[in-house]
Amino acid sequence: MSSSSYRDRWIECTPDAVRIRGYYFPWGTKTVPYRSIRAIRQVTMAPANGQARLWGTANPRYWASLDPGRAGKDTALVLDLGKFVRPFITPDDPAAVAALICDRADLVLSR
Repeated sequence: MSSSSYRDRWIECTPDAVRIRGYYFPWGTKTVPYRSIRAIRQVTMAPANGQARLWGTANPRYWASLDPGRAGKDTALVLDLGKFVRPFITPDDPAAVAALICDRADLVLSR
């Protein structure tokens, strides 16, 4: 059995945590244990609300991890870790990642 249940270029769901590659400058990975996730929200992106952002933020409440392919995606996930800044991630298969996080963190996806 693989150590991860989901993996694309930037996002990996391991049995214990979500690993977000390209989160920190210049290429650091953020590891988020499922037990640290308080809520998960799915958002529809548009050019004015995250779709055009390659990395970083225009809103200090959210931090978009590096994803050069974000412009071609329409769905993002926001992870509430109980802190001011919330990771904004765009996995290749957001439904699969949301399902894994909800299952492993015992959460319900909000939209």
